[in-house]
Amino acid sequence: MTTAQGPLSHVKVLDLSRILAAPWASQILADLGAEVIKVERPGAGDDTRTWGPPFLKDAEGRDTKEAGYYLAVNRGKRSITVSLDTPEGQQIVKDLALKADIVLENYKAGTLKRYGLDETSLRKINPRLIYCSVTGFGQTGPRRDQPAYDFLIQAMGGMMSVTGERDDRPGGGPQKVGIPIVDLMTGMYTAVAVLAALARRDQTGVGDSIDIAMLDVQVATLSNQAMNYLVSGKLPRRNGNAHPNIQPQDVYACGDGDVILVVGNDGQFAKLCEVLGRGAWSTDERFATNAQRVRNIGELSALLRAQFAEWPREQLIAALDKAGVPCGAINSVAEVFEEPQVQARGMLRHVPHPAGVDVPQVASPMRFAEAPLQTQTAPPLLGQHSDAILTELGYTAERIAGLRSAGAI
Repeated sequence: MTTAQGPLSHVKVLDLSRILAAPWASQILADLGAEVIKVERPGAGDDTRTWGPPFLKDAEGRDTKEAGYYLAVNRGKRSITVSLDTPEGQQIVKDLALKADIVLENYKAGTLKRYGLDETSLRKINPRLIYCSVTGFGQTGPRRDQPAYDFLIQAMGGMMSVTGERDDRPGGGPQKVGIPIVDLMTGMYTAVAVLAALARRDQTGVGDSIDIAMLDVQVATLSNQAMNYLVSGKLPRRNGNAHPNIQPQDVYACGDGDVILVVGNDGQFAKLCEVLGRGAWSTDERFATNAQRVRNIGELSALLRAQFAEWPREQLIAALDKAGVPCGAINSVAEVFEEPQVQARGMLRHVPHPAGVDVPQVASPMRFAEAPLQTQTAPPLLGQHSDAILTELGYTAERIAGLRSAGAI
């Protein structure tokens, strides 16, 4: 029997973060059913609200103040505006922290301490609080006070050294990934960390402090490329779309378009050879095992490219699909949402927005049998829920009006 709410419906999150990394984490928690209260600057809000165009258009076709960037990472949350540099605003945050399970913040190290809203201060109020700080370089080390952005961390953390075409090829040189992958992975690690702390608190009754650094995350996600270097002493190099350890995996041109070929083992390679009518390749000493194919990929790739050029793309994809060899087209973003599998999984959804339109949302990929995720509310307008949240804290209408007049909310 399924429940009516997501698995985190009992959890309250105080979200003091902005931009992308930590808001991505809090959106994951909101998708899982947590109540997420997003604290924003009065009159300005999260920087990403203005990171457009494009902006969402209202029912009359006019641009709203919600950029696509902001809409990508803030669904399912409630927004309250609070001025952290006022005593009244600081008290609001403390009142919210008293009722929260998790605090997320991504201010520069030491910033919130000036306002009495740091981990030590808030956990005195609520010892069960899980306080998570997300920064570019962490709370320790020589760079702790420096700001950081995804692009910078991709470069510093080694990702760009292994991403892009080889220097001796057209277009060669370092490239960043086409999405803010360090921010997104930082958000993922942050969500995992706070949920681990939540599970531990269930056992001990005590909260925790978590320090997440974007540079640490990028170093961790070097994964196989880091280990290749650490065990061999040889620097990984940019190799375009070719995989450094498993072959053949690359982009190949058919007669009418490109395909991705992903051969993951010797059995799949034998099936590829059968489809191409070149069964002898699978027993050729140069290509019979993956290690041999990696060593001789130049020769193998030339042979494959000659064969692929004779096939129409869709015919080759169909033949390889039937044989169980992973192969596919390179979809545009538009084509992604036209893919039948993506549609069948319900990855594109629309939710009502206060601007009088439905806003598209890329759905959470998580699926639960016992606690299915619910359709989320649209990313909130700036301060959309300020009065409601303060009323829930016991503030009177007169007190709320006074706070607004004083510029505290």
